Amino acid sequence: MMAMPKKLILQDLDNRSYEVEDIERFMQHLEDFHTNAEGEGDSSLHEENGYYFRVTPAFYRNLKERVAQL
Repeated sequence: MMAMPKKLILQDLDNRSYEVEDIERFMQHLEDFHTNAEGEGDSSLHEENGYYFRVTPAFYRNLKERVAQL
């Protein structure tokens, strides 16, 4: 039986669904550019293919939990 591909679908600031194509690259970018020294979301704005996300501490924490479960 083949493993199901990992899927991560997020709601952007306009409540539009966005499927993250490369989850590892997406998470690395957020870690590199949208977190503070404590490793929390820094409330900055991330744009991805015309979709916008506010990377708050709660958003980033929830995202990390969801990715860990994939």
